[in-house]
Amino acid sequence: MKMLINVAETVVADALRGLAAAHPELTVDVENRVIVRRDAPVAGKVGLVSGGGSGHEPLHGGFVGPGMLDAACPGEVFTSPVPDQMARAAAAVDSGAGVLFIVKNYTGDVLNFDMAAELAEDEGVQVAKVLVNDDVAVTDSLYTAGRRGTGATLFVEKIAGAAAEEGAPLDRVAALARRVNESSRSFGVALSACTTPAKGGPTFDLPAGELELGVGIHGEPGRERRSMMTSREIADFAVEAVLEDLRPDDPVLVLVNGMGATPLLELYGFAAEVHRVLGERRVAVARTLVGNYVTSLDMAGASVTLCRVDEELLRLWDAPVRTAGLRWGC
Repeated sequence: MKMLINVAETVVADALRGLAAAHPELTVDVENRVIVRRDAPVAGKVGLVSGGGSGHEPLHGGFVGPGMLDAACPGEVFTSPVPDQMARAAAAVDSGAGVLFIVKNYTGDVLNFDMAAELAEDEGVQVAKVLVNDDVAVTDSLYTAGRRGTGATLFVEKIAGAAAEEGAPLDRVAALARRVNESSRSFGVALSACTTPAKGGPTFDLPAGELELGVGIHGEPGRERRSMMTSREIADFAVEAVLEDLRPDDPVLVLVNGMGATPLLELYGFAAEVHRVLGERRVAVARTLVGNYVTSLDMAGASVTLCRVDEELLRLWDAPVRTAGLRWGC
């Protein structure tokens, strides 16, 4: 497999150096692998910290900045960051108002963020934690106990980030983050396997002419494999899987997310089919975001995330955000 890298061992460090060069509004500690908004800590503001394995960019480092995260901790590719990273990030963004850890539900992430919270609290930092577990495809997958955390992470980080930017206290920011997670569901589809730099080849076998319904963002198996389907058929399956679990009465935010290798031409066509299904089910759409946000290296495919929103959550979604990966209203 051809890859635009030097050597596999330095992929993450090289990417962090590039992020620092392209975004001087961030403080990027390449050695300790912590990305922080340059004006942190912001006086009186709750700090938001998230992180996870690299390979899902722009999640999480691309979402550091005003209106979203205060810091992110990238691990090795598909590998949780270590507790020292997260504790260092918490110390860097704590203004005395406390820090919220936003954690995707993968076993390594959960354990390491728990240890990091203990380290931070030993240093006098007040920490709250929110677990993201929105994937309806499977339960108790290869990396998880319970449901996986996927596209809803973006909704949680954006809405909680807006509340923190407005000066909401830690308990309020954490409660909003939990409400967003509870109101969100996702389902992903893979058209091809992803390739990790260390392996240099596909991470799983997906024969030509087949797709994986319900795939995880690390290539974990989903519900089933089928012969290749049309965009219309995939949208029918994915949206129905989400709606069976979510059953929204309120309008929804829609995220049509690319896994890394699917062109926007295809993603926008798929978004049209997602809207068709929601229209047929009489689900009102408040906002739609289309693009590569929670990726899986070079996997071809897409995921759909829906989040029920009321006026408050929609206002916080629309609030200004200024990050490398998400930016509006500035």
